[in-house]
This record gives sequence, C-alpha cells and structure tokens, in this order.
Amino acid sequence: MTNKTTDYDAIVVGTGFSGVRTLWELAQLGLSMKCFEAGSDVGGAWYWNRYPGARTDSEAWVYAMNFVPGLKEAWNYSERYPSQGEVQQYLGRVVDRFDLRKHIEFDTRIAAASYSEDENRWTITTASGVSTTCRYFLAATGPLSIAKKPPFAGLDKYTGEWYQASSWPEQKIDFHGKRVAVIGTGATGVQIIPKLAPVARELTVFQRTPNYVLPGRNYIIDEHQAGDIKRNYEGTLTRASKHPFGLAMTPTGNTVKDVADPDKTRRILDAGWECGGFHFQFETLDDLFTNQQSNDVASEYVRQKIRAIVQDPTKAELLCPKYPFLSKRPPCGHFYYEAYNRPNVNLVDISKDNIEIYENGIRTSSGAEYECDMIIFALGYDAATGALSEMDVRGKQGKSLKDFWAAKLDTFAGVLVPGFPNMFVVCGPHVPFGNMPVVLDIEVDWIGKTIRHLEENKIETIEVTQQAVRRWSAHLDDAFKATLFAESARDSKAWFVGANIPGKAISPLFYFGGVPTWADWLESETKTGWASMELFPPRVTEAVDENSVINSQRVADVTAVA
Repeated sequence: MTNKTTDYDAIVVGTGFSGVRTLWELAQLGLSMKCFEAGSDVGGAWYWNRYPGARTDSEAWVYAMNFVPGLKEAWNYSERYPSQGEVQQYLGRVVDRFDLRKHIEFDTRIAAASYSEDENRWTITTASGVSTTCRYFLAATGPLSIAKKPPFAGLDKYTGEWYQASSWPEQKIDFHGKRVAVIGTGATGVQIIPKLAPVARELTVFQRTPNYVLPGRNYIIDEHQAGDIKRNYEGTLTRASKHPFGLAMTPTGNTVKDVADPDKTRRILDAGWECGGFHFQFETLDDLFTNQQSNDVASEYVRQKIRAIVQDPTKAELLCPKYPFLSKRPPCGHFYYEAYNRPNVNLVDISKDNIEIYENGIRTSSGAEYECDMIIFALGYDAATGALSEMDVRGKQGKSLKDFWAAKLDTFAGVLVPGFPNMFVVCGPHVPFGNMPVVLDIEVDWIGKTIRHLEENKIETIEVTQQAVRRWSAHLDDAFKATLFAESARDSKAWFVGANIPGKAISPLFYFGGVPTWADWLESETKTGWASMELFPPRVTEAVDENSVINSQRVADVTAVA
C-alpha cells in the first residue's frame, strides 16, 4: 500500500501478554511481522520480576487469554494465584502453540521509533542502532515495565549487595544469616517480605506509606478443580469481560445504606475477607468506590484486622493506613502482616524522613543508622507511560510522545494517540484498570478489526481526531472523579495516577468507568465505520500518470460504503 517497500507490515515491541496476543492477531491477518523483546524469553514483566514471592493478584481462572477455541489447553496453573514462573511458562506455551516464536528477536531493546509523513511508515531503531521499517507500529510494552530507579544518594558507596526487584537476577540469591533491608511496601514488597522473614538473620522494612493488604488465601489447585476450571474456561472469561475490572466476580447488591445493621455489615465483610483477594472489595458492599460511609466502614474493618494480627501495637499502628481504602490498589498478601510478629523483623517509618545509603547500610535524615548486608529496592513503577516515554517515539512533524504526554496525557480509549498515525498502543495508558489479560483480549481484537478494515479498503493511515480525544478524555475524567479516591490517590502517592514518580503530572493513568463501557466505546467506532478517525487512502506512486493523480483526502465515503 505504501510507495516505498517496508521491511515488515507490522512491528510489535514486547512479549508480555499484550505482545503475545498482538502477534497472534497479526498472524490471523496474514501480515508480515517482527517483534522485538528486551528479555531473553517471552513474559514481559513476568520475565524480569523473578523476585522471591512474585505471583499474580488475579486468580488463575481469569489470568489467562481467551482469543481462540482450544486455548484452554495451554492453561496449566497449579495455584489459585500463579507464581511468576508459571505465568511465564503459560505465555511460552501460547507462543509455541501458535508458532509465534519465529517472529521474535530477543535480547533487543528499542531505543527509538519515528514516523515519516512522506513515506507513511515507521522506523524502529534498536539500542545497537539497527533500524527496521513497518507500516503499523504496535507498542505492547505493558503498563508496568519501567521500574522506579533508586533515588537515594550514596548507593555507589555501599559495600554490600543490592538488588532491584523489577530486574531480579536469574541466579539464586543467598539470604541465609544476612541482615536484609527492604525499601518499599507496595505489592512487590508485600510479596517479598514474608518470603525473606524466615531466612534472614534480620529483616528491616522501610515503609513510607502503608497499604491495605488483603489476605490472598492461596491454595494448590488439584486435578479435580483444574478439570472444572477448564470445563468452564470460556464461560468464566466471558463473565470476566462483563465485570468492570475484568474479574469473574458478581456484585452482591448490598450497600451500606441498604444493609443498615452494623452486625450484618460486618458479616458481609467477614465473608469477603475469608474468601480472600479482590473478593473483599468486589463481593461485599457495592458502593465501596463511591460512598464515603461504606468506604469508612471497610477501611476501619481492615485496620481492625491489622491490629488483631500484628501483636506489637506500635508496629500495628504503623501498618494501618489512614487514607481511604482503594486510594492505592490493595495488594494480596500471603502472611504479610504475620511476618511482623517475628522477632527478627523490624519496621521503620520513613513517612517524615528521607533516607540515604552509606557504606554499611541505610541512614535516615533524623540520624538513625541501620547496618545491613543486603538492600532490596521494591520501589514500584513508572506506570502506563513509562516504557514509551523512555523510548524516543516521534510522530508527525517530529512530535515527541514523551513531551506530548508530559503536557497532557491524551489518547483515544488507550489505543490511539493524536499525531501518531498507525501506532497502536496495547495495554498502555487509559485502558481500564483491572485484570489485564481480559482487557487486552478486547483491545487487540478491536485493533485487529481496525487493521483488517484498513487492509481490505486499501486505506493507508488511521489517526484519531482531536475531537474524539477530547470527548474520550472528558469521559475518562468524569469516571475518575465519580470515585471516592480521585483526591486521596494523589495524597497517598498512588501509581495509577503517577503520584509515585517525582515530577510526573498527576492524572488518571487508567480508565475507571469499567471494562464493558470502554468496550462499548471501541465497538461504537467499528459500527460507525471508524467515524471518529481520519482515514487516508494510499498516496500515488511516480508510475501513475499525473492526470490520474488524486489528492489524499479523508475517505469518509469509502468507510461509509464499507
């Protein structure tokens, strides 16, 4: 379709869930493709995050994809919350089942991507300087792939071992008999701490902001339950696609006002707590996200649980969040609070202290020193926009995506960005906040329909209009403001608004209006012939007689007929 031949029809960056799903979709379209992956194997975040205790917070029966019949045969998780190794193996089985590995170039990091208006093509450049061209650029870098770097002065002087959880080494790390410090108590720290507590001589946890940690209630999936999961595989994931957060859970119909009776309310919350995981916020009181009284009740309920589990009252109070429940995404814990009952586990509050690293350990600004043999940084991620902002991505007229998003985070439904034709963002900013495998199944299916439409109608480029972006942005903002945590998320430095990254603009990085509503926005485009998009036909080649040349124009008439 282009005047100048490209190396491939499409280039994909990343081989996590989003990259693997995208490769399969492109294969169904019969397009030539290439995929670049920085790691040595598939997995994305599940390749790099090998730290002790790494596992999903979504249940095994929904942390999977459902894009083709028979895919359930690749499902082979052995626990309610699959471990890092099992998730990576699952993705490997999917890749090999559909012979997608042949398209992937591993150990290759992308440094830049630039669009040429003259040639209507993208040039993707690796960190080693090798360039490859394509018509469609699909950035499947994922929402949590760029870790927050340790910002602490003096790290270069530290004489002990130190590791970053997000890029954990492949070799086994020996913790036995060592004084270990963990900085960070987000989802990663919550998983690491209980694993190290029994083996370290001394474990010192540095906490700036406590979390509402929900009990995971993990267990082994036996052959009988596995058979039941596979029999209901498609139905479970279809049900999840209709849930606001992509989970196979059902609202109870209970609200704090309707229940009224405090004893009954507690029994409802008890049931969610005992069930474990996200059932606590999605199958107890339906108004936890929007009603202050309901949220206050749930917040105090969790605080009382913390006080009941943690035997030291001082530690317990430090672990009790004072902000509203759901202001930060609550992680699933696996004996997290119980770890603080061990005599070798210390908790240091740094909410009002800065820290620096010195030769023998960690020093706070108030003067306390903590010697340690090993430091583990569990600092979280530059979520949603981090990976693409780290690349030098440039669209029309050399527009920098990093600068564009730094001024204002604009997309259309998290898939298209104005000024960046033929670039599809997969599982990036503004997609629904929730269980990502379910979300990206819907997203990539729509991307596939869109590219098929372009191919069948010989349309050269697609670009979202500013009007469509403004309409989506207003809707996204309204959905976020309807929640209780629109303000408290900023104050608690939640990563889903970018508040955990110094200097990053605070705004919702994800959509909180629910998966079904978001899917309706995408489907509306399909039904109206991509009416919110600017679609341009192929440019003529020099071989065409100038009398037959027609100017490139928006093909609204073509799409209407199609």
